Amino acid sequence: MKKKILIAVFTFAFILTIRLFCGVYIHDEFGETHFFIKHRPVWKWEFYSPLGMSDTGIEELPGDEQIEQKYFNEFVRDQGLSR
Repeated sequence: MKKKILIAVFTFAFILTIRLFCGVYIHDEFGETHFFIKHRPVWKWEFYSPLGMSDTGIEELPGDEQIEQKYFNEFVRDQGLSR
């Protein structure tokens, strides 16, 4: 019984760690999906750029898309992944 509980706790901890420290981003130019390791834990799993490769500014996006673009910039673009 203790072995089953230990395995369940280990599995839960492993899945939680993967969820917090790994993610997927959609490349802003080519639209391909890439797996990456996050530099800090965040619950968000999928990252995409609402701006894409357009010349418009982040100020012109609606509020929720501005937040999404900031996440994309922090976790993908600033880490040198989407170049």
